[in-house]
Amino acid sequence: MSAGEEFFAGIPRIPYFPSAGPGVVLCFKQYNAEEVLMGRTMEDWLRFSVCYWHSFCGTGADPFGFQTLHRPWSEGTPMEAAKRRLIAAFEFFTKLGVKYYTFHDRDMAPEGSSLQESNRNLDEITDMALQLQNQTGVKVLWVTCNLFAHLRYMNGAATNPDCHVLAYAGAQVKKGLDIAKKLGAENFVFWGGREGFHSIHNTVVAAELKHMANFFKMAVRYKEHIGLKCQFLIEPKPKEPCKHQYDYDAMSVIGFLKHYGLESHFKLNIEPNHTTLAGHSYEHDVVMASAFGMLGSVDANTGSPDLGWDTDQFPMDIRNTTLVMKTIIEQGGLQPGGLNFDAKVRRESTDLEDLFIAHIGAMDTFARGLRNAVRIIEDGIITGMVKERYSSFSQGLGQKVEDGSATLEEMEAFIKQNGEPRVTSGKQEKYESIFNHYI
Repeated sequence: MSAGEEFFAGIPRIPYFPSAGPGVVLCFKQYNAEEVLMGRTMEDWLRFSVCYWHSFCGTGADPFGFQTLHRPWSEGTPMEAAKRRLIAAFEFFTKLGVKYYTFHDRDMAPEGSSLQESNRNLDEITDMALQLQNQTGVKVLWVTCNLFAHLRYMNGAATNPDCHVLAYAGAQVKKGLDIAKKLGAENFVFWGGREGFHSIHNTVVAAELKHMANFFKMAVRYKEHIGLKCQFLIEPKPKEPCKHQYDYDAMSVIGFLKHYGLESHFKLNIEPNHTTLAGHSYEHDVVMASAFGMLGSVDANTGSPDLGWDTDQFPMDIRNTTLVMKTIIEQGGLQPGGLNFDAKVRRESTDLEDLFIAHIGAMDTFARGLRNAVRIIEDGIITGMVKERYSSFSQGLGQKVEDGSATLEEMEAFIKQNGEPRVTSGKQEKYESIFNHYI
């Protein structure tokens, strides 16, 4: 194996070609990294990241079928394959023109027969990753630890009824935080894939939630101890693999963090596919997290609403990306978070170029959503309508409600003087029609 080995031969750096026809798919038609919108470049608003696990570790296998994706970087021993995979990944990042990537610890390097061997493997591969980062300028958006795949975690990690398992998870996270500092990760994500329950009969919910909170507090203390400068993120998901997962949705996580005094240390990494699994709309948890100042990053994917599981598809719906980007603009951006493509090509999409086509299509979809959101905000029509709808809270009794000084006695006096409120139309169809104008 050579560091100069080319895995995506024949595919150059992806250009911006806005006049390309519909059949030309290996170019950006909407995403122009250096274009300035509302004082920032498109690249800075979007902060795209490629995920390691689906794009370079995925095999196309599913519960009903075997591997369909046979990648040239997967040859050799586990460590040889890990090195080839890393070279392929950085070739992909640079040709696609993204500045960030994300990974689980066990994506980057294979698990050994002991914690010590796993750590040595991770050290060796991340030494190589650091060299490639320095050569290319590509950075780590976030690191996370895989605390769900190994059989030791079948009953959970931080919520496991066996403290021995929790201790192993703690040791793994300690190493993960060391690696995050080594590689300059801007965020660190916790996804509780097995933090939940299948049966309430064998579960002490209060104990498990307390243990998980204390686990997070250990991570906060170690982060401060080593001087790691990054944002901690929790990723909600309502179900799968557990019947019920504790990090059900944005509001569940926010409530958990506030209850245990962790809200100043964590924000949320929202995955819209998880949001729809919880029965919400695509943009729901992005909006809810942002409303509380807790939106840290977005795992930019989508699912099929007619299916009951997490399909991790590339986002191609412009309505969805417009609503997400409007929220992101209104909160001033995602920094230090970004838009991470936690998405996989379909198991039937077996050509290497399909990996590029999927990312390009999704990046263009978000770029178009960004353009739409900018137009909506700059035109100000919807913003003005919303402001007028809530105008009663800008003066008089409404202002006192807004600042928290109103009393029930004042409510009663106001009604005695002013009588029954008039019916005011919500104008829902008007809002939807105006929104559709921008799509």
